[in-house]
Amino acid sequence: MKIRPTLILALVAALAACSNDAPPADSAAIPAAPDELVPVAAPAADPIDAILAGSHRSDANKARDQYRHPKETLAFFGIQPNMTVIEITPGGGAWYTEILAPYLHDAGSEVAAIWDTGASDAPGYYAKNNEQLATKLASDPAAYDRVALRSFDAKAPAFGEANSADAVVTFRNVHNWTMAGNDGDYFKAVFDVLKPGGVLGVVEHRANAGTSLEATKETGYLTEDYVIGLATAAGFILEEKSEINANANDSKDHPQGVWTLPPSFALKDKDREKYAAIGESDRMTLRFRKPSESADGDASDDTAAQPAAGD
Repeated sequence: MKIRPTLILALVAALAACSNDAPPADSAAIPAAPDELVPVAAPAADPIDAILAGSHRSDANKARDQYRHPKETLAFFGIQPNMTVIEITPGGGAWYTEILAPYLHDAGSEVAAIWDTGASDAPGYYAKNNEQLATKLASDPAAYDRVALRSFDAKAPAFGEANSADAVVTFRNVHNWTMAGNDGDYFKAVFDVLKPGGVLGVVEHRANAGTSLEATKETGYLTEDYVIGLATAAGFILEEKSEINANANDSKDHPQGVWTLPPSFALKDKDREKYAAIGESDRMTLRFRKPSESADGDASDDTAAQPAAGD
């Protein structure tokens, strides 16, 4: 049989077309090389988290974080690791000291302002608290060896050299100053020790608005307006309020005032479950600023919102 030339040409064209078709399925499945991946740095860990979980803290203290919100509270106050921070009367339990001391250990410093027990009429609990605090600090030198203890006269408080601290913090202390009758002296002493632009952080048991001072004196609760008035009278600017430590379950009408609630449980086992369910007190959280000084020495609030730089 004779093959026509046109048929040969058609076969050649068909074979050429097959050679240009898509590659076999197995080769088509090979993925294209991806673009070069750029590694993303993990977010830096917050040192406060490690401190809160640290073995130097007891389980009982850790259990109270849910009421005291230490990480959020210190962030609200603007506390930075390179600051000089004065904590007023941390008490024998040193609850906040066990967080502040390691946080400030390397780049900053903590001063624990404690009562001077030298006066003959100093209450016995002054010495007891100071001894407990000293024992606490000695228990873990790695965490507490740089805490400076600074005693002050409770009747005429002074917390150190003028304009020397970046921040002062006080936790549930103002009602004690009010009961002693010299709360204004404390706020003035805090104002004096702070650098211009320095911060005062206050956490205090909060009475219902409009409650009279006389009605609050024996309960441990104070109104926000009263505390703000003390601070502004000393020269501070109220910078911001926070509801970090609020507790809407606290009715504030307990038989033994704030001490009815945990952790004090003043009624011992009576209605203990009821008060445990309420939790710790409703608290105000306030941030005040000492005005910065302008070049001519006058106070200026232009930079009051700027955090104080550490030493």
